[in-house]
Amino acid sequence: MEDERRLYRLDGVAHVARTIDAEPTRCVYSVRRQQNMPFHDRIIPYLERAGLYHLARLNAHWFWLDEPLVSAFIERWRPETHTFHMPFGECTITFQDVAYQLGLPVDGQAVSGCMTDFHMHIEGARPAWEWFEELFGELSPPDKRKLYTVHFTWFHERFRVLPADASEETVRIYARAYIMMLLSTQLFMDKSANRVHLSWLPFVVRLDDMGSYNWGAAALA
Repeated sequence: MEDERRLYRLDGVAHVARTIDAEPTRCVYSVRRQQNMPFHDRIIPYLERAGLYHLARLNAHWFWLDEPLVSAFIERWRPETHTFHMPFGECTITFQDVAYQLGLPVDGQAVSGCMTDFHMHIEGARPAWEWFEELFGELSPPDKRKLYTVHFTWFHERFRVLPADASEETVRIYARAYIMMLLSTQLFMDKSANRVHLSWLPFVVRLDDMGSYNWGAAALA
């Protein structure tokens, strides 16, 4: 019983859940949002084929985070058991939750790859930035790049407005940009909270094949 109380107490640290109103600064606010990045009608078919359309709709209309609630869950997480230790018992996120709430594909090819050496496995052994320029039609400015990441604001400013007379190839470029941001800022965000990693290039190069991947399992993992 004592061990159980210690788990809920988290080594004596007062829970955010009990102090949200008095200490709002303890909540997590550094989460990148993409709600102000519209997805245009012409890129919807690409999102549907990729299995990411439902997630994109959540992102654009209903995906609003409750920061105090997220903060409370974060400190209730126990890495020893991969579960949330709540006052009423343990709970965790399931595969069914991912499938029903995010609408992601839950079968197909595994989404894999290492973010640190992904560039070594690019087909044709092309430099990563050369491949980026080929897929997006241009390179981001040097001050918007760091290692193998691009600052979110460049994608947002460059691909926010799709020209009315855009060719189908231009639409594909905008679809790639939206999907890169969707993956980096909603499903697989890192602690930088403001960068898009080039490790997603091998996936967006063939937009029609993205629906064959098990995005649900990757998101849960």
